[in-house]
Amino acid sequence: MAVTQEETDWFRSTFEGLVGNIESVLFGKQHAVKLALTAIVARGHLLLEDVPGTGKTSLARAIARTISGSTSRIQFTPDLLPGDVTGMTVYDQKTGQFDFHHGPIFANIVLADEINRASPKTQSALLEAMEEGSVTVDGLTRRLPPPFMVIATQNPVEQAGTYRLPEAQLDRFIMRSSIGYPDHTSMIRIISEASDLPDPEAVITPQTLVTMADVARAVYIDPLVTDYIARVIEATRTAVQVALGASVRGGIALARTTRVWAASQGRSFVTPDDVKALAGPVLAHRLILDPEAEFDGVTTDAVVAQILLDVPPPHKHA
Repeated sequence: MAVTQEETDWFRSTFEGLVGNIESVLFGKQHAVKLALTAIVARGHLLLEDVPGTGKTSLARAIARTISGSTSRIQFTPDLLPGDVTGMTVYDQKTGQFDFHHGPIFANIVLADEINRASPKTQSALLEAMEEGSVTVDGLTRRLPPPFMVIATQNPVEQAGTYRLPEAQLDRFIMRSSIGYPDHTSMIRIISEASDLPDPEAVITPQTLVTMADVARAVYIDPLVTDYIARVIEATRTAVQVALGASVRGGIALARTTRVWAASQGRSFVTPDDVKALAGPVLAHRLILDPEAEFDGVTTDAVVAQILLDVPPPHKHA
């Protein structure tokens, strides 16, 4: 069923309210906040990658508090075990039975702080949860509470004691974003008000988030725009600097997020400009560079930017 103008107007108003609420504690970062919320509403998982002290954890906490669902925080460390994430079965001596103790993964919003500090075995404990919305422990599969989102943070600069995220897990993040340092005006405000900032209020319920996702899913994508997305995805696989291009999952993710991006602007249809706006955050972290290109300092963001210049958009907009 096609989305109505009334629904997109409601979506835009609600989305702007969420952005404003989060900006009350994260000054001068409206674009980063919009990207993060786009990932969440698209029912995806978000990877925040930036240097220390830019507000990655603050953004993740603000999103979790804005959406008044259950939240949990997992501090990833080298000694963290998979059972510390998913939960484990424990023998109860009083009852003589084995009881399952739920891990922190059983929440609507899970903040995976410094995810690259955990071992690959522990990182893999998130794979099933992120893809299927469930965890399997001792042969029994348990569903996670909907909506379920992982907001992970990692520091790309400090490599000591870290493990590179496997490509299979990176591909399950619908978007990678960064925050960056604040501008001068925002920096002054942060220094002046940091100790007096209240926690952001709960603005919506998890059910409202589900409704927003349903509205976004009904946003129209013209076949010409779908063709454009496909051509961009295929171009990542033939770029000379790239050893492995974007997967089919990357194309689906780009379509899902552009629908949310369009609805956040009060539109019931996706345009090529929406694709251009989100191609970098959605695709760059999925690419594996050729070792020679990586040695020369080429970045995946630069590759995606060049692809957007080389691949012509459709002349007729949706």
